[in-house]
Amino acid sequence: MKRVLTLTLTLALLALGITACSSDESKAATETTATTATSTADAPALPTDVADVAAINTAAVETVATTTVNANTFEATGEFISPVRSELSPKLPGRVSKMFVDEGTRVQRGQPVLVLESDYARINLQAAEAELARAKAVRDEAERDLARKQELLGKSSIPKATFDRSKAAFEQATAAHAGANAQVALLRQQVADSTMRSPVDGIIAEKRTEVGARLGDAGVAFVIVQLSPLKLRFPVPERLLGKIAVGDRVTARVEPYAGETFEGSIKTIGGVIDPKTRTMFAEAEFANRDGRLRPGLFARVETKLD
Repeated sequence: MKRVLTLTLTLALLALGITACSSDESKAATETTATTATSTADAPALPTDVADVAAINTAAVETVATTTVNANTFEATGEFISPVRSELSPKLPGRVSKMFVDEGTRVQRGQPVLVLESDYARINLQAAEAELARAKAVRDEAERDLARKQELLGKSSIPKATFDRSKAAFEQATAAHAGANAQVALLRQQVADSTMRSPVDGIIAEKRTEVGARLGDAGVAFVIVQLSPLKLRFPVPERLLGKIAVGDRVTARVEPYAGETFEGSIKTIGGVIDPKTRTMFAEAEFANRDGRLRPGLFARVETKLD
């Protein structure tokens, strides 16, 4: 009987301990939840500049997600490029004697930009011109002699062999005169080629030589890019392939000339679609007669859809 009472008392004490533990765990959980809620409620607000950046980033994401195509207009960002980029090299090697331009100089087609030393070529030209004059005199004399022999042959005053010799001498003199004339033309061209001229209307993008430097056959003196006209290249989504055509008018706006617009027309539409971006390229041509637009300038282009 005593053992039964002892067992009953032990079980009762165990039950009370379990209940107390459960109560403590519930209380701890409640306190943790309350602490978390308090921390969340008391979290400090983002600084103003950080909040502004976050708002801008969110807006940017939304802008990227939206299209720039509406029912009647397409807008895109493009870059102006030069249709001609010329690396100006001498036709013959030589040493630089004079330079007339520098980087950034605007030039016209045919304008002299550099002169190579040509003293020896000019001396050779003088000698060749003297030889040409001598050859001309010999040819003229042979021509007159042939005319006299022709007249005498008609009167049977000289044998045919004499006339034939006179004719051969005239032909040799004529050939010598032609050779001397060709030599003069060659040397004149060499002297002319010593002056390098701009092949296009444009701007000196790079200067790669100085006075006194020697330019070889493959040496580049200047890099000249064309300014008028310019091309504006921009991407076009593939879904607009049938809505944009060559000849369509476009309007461009650039940051340096805020509030101004520049008019051009589409000259080329790329035939290959980029599999990554699902876009093709288009190129519009701008007259740019005043030269204010420059290669590498970004522009916002707009065109009406068919």
